[in-house]
Amino acid sequence: MTIVKGLLLATVTLSLSACVGSKQNKTVDRGLDAKPLTELKAGIWTDPNGCDHWIIDDGIEGYLSQRLDRYGKPVCSGAGEPGTAVGGFKSGSGIGDPV
Repeated sequence: MTIVKGLLLATVTLSLSACVGSKQNKTVDRGLDAKPLTELKAGIWTDPNGCDHWIIDDGIEGYLSQRLDRYGKPVCSGAGEPGTAVGGFKSGSGIGDPV
């Protein structure tokens, strides 16, 4: 049992050590048509509770983050019907969405 625990600990340690020092610039799309995320067009998806989320569809990849006010509280403006998305969120890439 001690050998199994030792192997498990070694595996976890090696797995986590691969994450150290691997900083990436999270403001860049690294897909086939790599570009800064600021060049993509965002839309607004309204969740079932009526709160807004920024949404970007970049072909195969997609991005979603909650829309917050300057105090960090959710924005629930009713930009669209619950469960729908509005805006040009699919116009940021020339690669079509396979789904």
